[in-house]
Amino acid sequence: MDCLMLKKSNCKNCYKCIRHCPVKSIRFSGNQAYIIGNECIMCGHCFVVCPQNAKQIVDETEKVKVLLGGGDPVVVSLAPSFVANYDGVGIESMRESLKKLGFYDVEETAIGATIVKREYERLCKEEGQDIIITSCCHSVNLLIQKHFPKLIPCLAAVLSPMQAHCRDIKKRIPNAKTVFIGPCVAKKDEAQYYEGFVDAVLTFDELTAWLKAENIVPEQKLDKDENSKARFFPTTGGILKTMSLDSPGYTYMAIDGVENCISALKDIESGDIHNCFIEMSACIGSCVGGPVMEKFHRSPVKDYSAVSKYAGKKDFPVPQPEQTEIAKEFLVIEQRSIVPDESEIRETLHQMGKVKSSDELNCGSCGYNTCREKAIAILQGKAEISMCLPYLKERAESFSDTIARNTPNGLIVLNGKLEVQQINKAALKILNLRSPSDILGDQVVRVLDPSDFINVLSGGRSIHDKREYLAEYEKFVEKTVVFDKEYNVILCILRDVTEEETQREKKEDISRQTIEIADKVVDKQMRIVQEIASLLGETAAETKIALTKLKESISNE
Repeated sequence: MDCLMLKKSNCKNCYKCIRHCPVKSIRFSGNQAYIIGNECIMCGHCFVVCPQNAKQIVDETEKVKVLLGGGDPVVVSLAPSFVANYDGVGIESMRESLKKLGFYDVEETAIGATIVKREYERLCKEEGQDIIITSCCHSVNLLIQKHFPKLIPCLAAVLSPMQAHCRDIKKRIPNAKTVFIGPCVAKKDEAQYYEGFVDAVLTFDELTAWLKAENIVPEQKLDKDENSKARFFPTTGGILKTMSLDSPGYTYMAIDGVENCISALKDIESGDIHNCFIEMSACIGSCVGGPVMEKFHRSPVKDYSAVSKYAGKKDFPVPQPEQTEIAKEFLVIEQRSIVPDESEIRETLHQMGKVKSSDELNCGSCGYNTCREKAIAILQGKAEISMCLPYLKERAESFSDTIARNTPNGLIVLNGKLEVQQINKAALKILNLRSPSDILGDQVVRVLDPSDFINVLSGGRSIHDKREYLAEYEKFVEKTVVFDKEYNVILCILRDVTEEETQREKKEDISRQTIEIADKVVDKQMRIVQEIASLLGETAAETKIALTKLKESISNE
C-alpha cells in the first residue's frame, strides 16, 4: 500500500474521498484521512476527486533511472491506452522518444493482451467454467479478493496482459528489466505483489514529466499495423472485440465502473446468474478512463476514437505459451474489520442523534450510504461522529437556539429586503407580539422604525447601543444593528432598559426636588440674614447718633 500515499498537510477534512470511495476503505482520525490497505482496491478514485491533491501516487521515476544505470537492458511495456493519452503519437514515435531516455526498447502491452485473450477463448471452450470474470484489471481482482472472496473461483486464472507481456520480454531478452507505463495506479500494486514479472511501473503523468524535463517531445505520427487487434483492450468491451465469442451456451457482457461491478458481483453471489463470460473494468470507459488519464486527460469519446482508429483487424503474431506458464493464483485477502453487534450499532446511532428510524436521513454527506453504515464505520474506527452533517447542524442550531432562548436581549434577524427571518421570545415580549408567526416573513416596518436598518444596509456602518424610546410599546431600549455582508442578513439586538430608565428618571426627580428644596432653604436663610443685617444696621445707626449727641452735650458743658 505504498503506491498511494496521503499528504497530511493538504488534507482539509472535506470527506470527498470517502464519498467517492466505492468500498469505503478510508478512515478518518484527528481530522485526517487514512487509506485502509487491506480494504483498498487501488481504483484511484480518491486521487482523482481530492480537491487539495492530498492523495499522491508514489513516483517511481528515480527507481527506473537506477534500473537504466544498472547495465541490463530495460524494456518498456507500453499500455495500449497511450495513443489516447498522447494525441496523434504512435508506437514508433514513443519508441524513439523513450530510447532517448535510455531504454533498450519499447513494446506494446497489447502483445501480452493477445496472449491473454487466447487463453480466455480456451477457458470458454475447454474448461466448462460456469462464470468467467476477466482478470486483466487488478482493481477488479482486489475487489473480489477483499470484498467478494467467495467469487474468487470465477476469476479467470490467467496473468494480466502486463504480466504476460513482461514475462514474454524476459523470456526473449536475457537479463532484461521490464517497466510498465500506463494510466493505472493499481498496476503499481500488482507489480509489487506478484514479483518476478515487472520491475517498475510508471504512470503516463510520470512519463510526461520526465520527457518534459529532458526536453523530449514525441513526434506526432501514427504507424498503422493491421496485426494489432488487441489494442482494443483498454476500452469497454475491448476484450470482447478481440475474442471469437463462439463458445456455445455463454452470454458475453462488458461491465465498467466499480459500482456496476459491485452490483454484478452481488447478483453472481446470489446464485441466479450462470454461463456468463464477463469483462470487468473498474474504471468507467475501461483503461482509457484510468485515474491518471481521468485526472489530467479526460475525453471519453475522443479517447475511444483514438484507440479504435489505431487498432488493427488481426492479432499480433506472438507465440502462445503453455497454459501453466500464464496461469495465475488468486488468494483471499482477509479483512481486519470486525462487524459490531446490533446493540452497539443502536447505541452509536443514538449518539449520532438517530433515536428512531425516521431520524436516519441517509443523506450521504459523511460518505456512507446509510446512517447504519456510518455507525458501523465509527465502531470499526474508520469514522467519527462529527462527520455527520445533520448531526453537526442540529448541534449548532440547538446551541444557538439555547442562547437565543435564554438571552434577556431581544434578537431579530432580517434579510436584505428587511423581512423578519427570526425572532426570539425576548424580542416578542418587547414588541408585545404573541408568537413569531405574527411577524415572520413580514417587513420590519410593521413593528419598528426601519430607518436605522436602511442606513446600516446602505452605509455598512453598524449602530451600537443606541438608546431610544419606543412610544408604541412604552419601552426604552438600547438598540444594536449589525449587517453581515457575507450572509446578507441584518442582526438587531434590543436590550430592554425601561426599568433602568424609570429608575434613572426617579433619581433625577429626587435630585431635582432636593436641589429645589436646597435652593428654597438657601433663599430663606439669605432673607433672614439680610433682615437681621438690616435690623442690626438700623440699631447701630441709632446708637451712633445717640452717642454722638451725648458726646456733644458733655463737650459743651
